[in-house]
Amino acid sequence: MRVKIAARSSDLARLQAQTVGKALIQSGKVSEVEFNFRASLGDLNQHDPLWKMPEKGVFTEDFLSDLESGACDMVVHSWKDLPTEPRKKTAIVATMPRADIRDLFLLKREAIEKVKSTRRLRVLTSSPRRTYNLKNFFRNYLPFAIDEVEFVNVRGNIPTRLRKIFSEDADALIVAKAAMDRLLSATAEEYQDVRVELRENFSRCQWMALPLSINPTAAAQGALAIEVRNDRNDLKEILRSIHCEETFTSVQKERDILASYGGGCHQKIGVSVLPRSFGKVLFLRGLTDAGETLNQAKIERLEAAKPKLNAELCWPLTPSDGFFKREPLAASQWQDQLKKARYVYVARETALPMDASLKSDQIVWSAGVKTWKKLAERGTWVNGSSEGLGEDELCDIQVLTSETPKWLRVTHQASAEGDPNSLGTYRLVPRAEHPDLKGKTHFFWMSGSSFLRAASIFPEILNAHHACGPGKTFSAIKAHIKAPGSLSIYLSYEDWLSEVTQLKG
Repeated sequence: MRVKIAARSSDLARLQAQTVGKALIQSGKVSEVEFNFRASLGDLNQHDPLWKMPEKGVFTEDFLSDLESGACDMVVHSWKDLPTEPRKKTAIVATMPRADIRDLFLLKREAIEKVKSTRRLRVLTSSPRRTYNLKNFFRNYLPFAIDEVEFVNVRGNIPTRLRKIFSEDADALIVAKAAMDRLLSATAEEYQDVRVELRENFSRCQWMALPLSINPTAAAQGALAIEVRNDRNDLKEILRSIHCEETFTSVQKERDILASYGGGCHQKIGVSVLPRSFGKVLFLRGLTDAGETLNQAKIERLEAAKPKLNAELCWPLTPSDGFFKREPLAASQWQDQLKKARYVYVARETALPMDASLKSDQIVWSAGVKTWKKLAERGTWVNGSSEGLGEDELCDIQVLTSETPKWLRVTHQASAEGDPNSLGTYRLVPRAEHPDLKGKTHFFWMSGSSFLRAASIFPEILNAHHACGPGKTFSAIKAHIKAPGSLSIYLSYEDWLSEVTQLKG
């Protein structure tokens, strides 16, 4: 079968449409693909900010007539560009697997000293969502003091936007990481010039993959949608072979949430849904048109909800590290290996010694955003974070770095033993005095080491109920907890505590 695919004429839109065409041919359902690329209203109007344009679907509406007339069989869109209201004569019938959904912050290196001296940052972005959610981020998560952040509207495709931070009075730019990843990894000859230009300009910047817990993205960012006419059952059957139901479910939930607050790119709302084995992680932040402040971070669990319990039976009710004290190791035991590492994963802020000196070309990832903030206060540039979701979470940066990262995890000595990819910079020393857990039935653990130490002193807790974040702590506890339903995952200690303390008093 031969199909005609329409899309916008930008490099990114053409590349995305070609990705769909290639997938259809590889599926064996399609033998030939013809492309029709042209500019949309949003492409032609490069002056007005998107949120000021009255039309809905400024990048997508122009293609409706092509579908209705049969001039094309399907249109490939960026899901986030589509209006939240369903259309009458057409439908989105397939969604491609989602790319990295985060935003990317690019700070040109030549502006760093000026930003440091003036304590002022000028950022190009066309998004009210980014402006609202990031207005305080740069004051707390950059490794130097910032007093004022100015957000300046920018329009144009990705190469044009990146070019503007070098040609205009600007210091930095925020773009969708999925767009950068797709263009930088394009192999076709027609994208060689844009790929080379992007790589050169990107190399002139310091970068950060912005955390979703602070900056959830535009609804459906990173996903591709395929639209057909409602009566084209033949195409619906063909497109089913390349459809990703998990991506569709996530982006539809994001769009439904956005629609419940009015929808539209003018909204100062970010929403991200991450499907995981333990449930769906939801990040929602922003300000509605009605003035309601949104700030949610939660797991929609697959397990049944548990009854609330008396706080007197729970531990800890205040942050506690009462089973160990941390003693730093001599610099001679970690300094050389740390200096040689290109990619450094920091399990907790204290794992990176105060006297450690990182080079400007080293990539630093933090286990959580609290660790990121503490490292920034110490003058360390952090490129991204796993946000408490586990050490393998959200480290998809090989396109940006042009290689597969080999991470060196800095942690405590016992955790690093036998692992060539881990480096111990401190040791855990058991405390002579420790918390009394007698009578406690529900626990939250911030490390597997503390759980194991506590269980050796109070073996009865192995039959109790436990909670922790995902990742290594979960794996360590799971190996010792046999009763079904006795181990739950929370995004953070605060998340767990908010449920427990509801019963206090």
